[in-house]
Amino acid sequence: MEKSMKINFRLNKTLKSNIITYGIVIAAYIIVQLLVNAGQVSNLMKGLLVPICIYTIMAISLNLTVGILGELSLGHAGFMCVGAFSSALFSISMLDAIPNAGIRFFFAILIGAFFAALAGIVVGIPVLRLRGDYLAIVTLAFGEIIKNVISVVYIGKDASGLHFSTKNAMALNMAKEGTVIINGAQGITGTPKNSTFTIGVILILITLVIVLNLIHSRSGRAIMSVRDNRIAAESIGINITKYKLMAFTISAALAGVAGVLYSHNLSALTATQKNFGYNQSIMILVFVVLGGIGNIRGSMIAAVLLTLLPELLRGLNTYRMLIYAIILIVMMIFNWSPKLIDLRKRYFHKNRAEKERA
Repeated sequence: MEKSMKINFRLNKTLKSNIITYGIVIAAYIIVQLLVNAGQVSNLMKGLLVPICIYTIMAISLNLTVGILGELSLGHAGFMCVGAFSSALFSISMLDAIPNAGIRFFFAILIGAFFAALAGIVVGIPVLRLRGDYLAIVTLAFGEIIKNVISVVYIGKDASGLHFSTKNAMALNMAKEGTVIINGAQGITGTPKNSTFTIGVILILITLVIVLNLIHSRSGRAIMSVRDNRIAAESIGINITKYKLMAFTISAALAGVAGVLYSHNLSALTATQKNFGYNQSIMILVFVVLGGIGNIRGSMIAAVLLTLLPELLRGLNTYRMLIYAIILIVMMIFNWSPKLIDLRKRYFHKNRAEKERA
């Protein structure tokens, strides 16, 4: 009886925490929409709404690998790149076959998630046998390989179907009415701009449902047991490779969804260092670390703040990046300083004790 009450208490606590997380996202969406309708949001800030959704999804998905699985991945932007280009290729190819933009974008999301998950499986099977720095280096290499491979691929379409080449656009041997979709280093142009803030928020909520339910499921507990003590987990019969690959693949698929949003928010897309390279992966990792490794809610808040911050400081010109760096350092100290962590714990326990007495 007592054991059953404890389980129910934990379930209620988990459900309450999840509802609060969903509520934060929905409340933020309502507030932003009210401000937009009232004309209180500038065009520059409106342009950041979809990127905020993209980076929030990326932060949540990477936290699944870094925080829940406990493995350092430095190639997360590579999965985003796979989702972006595969979905853009699908959308442009199906403009005539699927005239309804909503249906076409829905299938584009599924295509982007599928191919990113497939890339996650292909990379994860050999890579997840490594640990620590070795795994980080290999995932970093994967991200760079994906970016460079896409930069030399040429894909065109004519009446006979798709044509592929790694030489140049002339080598596609298409009919005169054929069009080049992926033009090597020049990337893709003409992707329909279907991404909206509303769709972004819906995808954030779906991402949260997937990740939070996984964390609190039996599989999630197995994944965290592998993170906490690999030897102990293996000794009780947990299939380490299976659960590590599961978390890595789901993380990759969600990054692919963010890539779909990214590609359908731009008229032109190139696989450059800025879009999908090492710096992008590091920036997403910064969101996770500053928000708290394993803290889904914290990584969401960090992603929003650090995406908005450079634009909010743009008026300061010369000192903008200096202030940005100082804020990053202060946030890092606040989140990870042992003394501040103890202070927050004492404050939390004090407030909880006062509420219980009241």
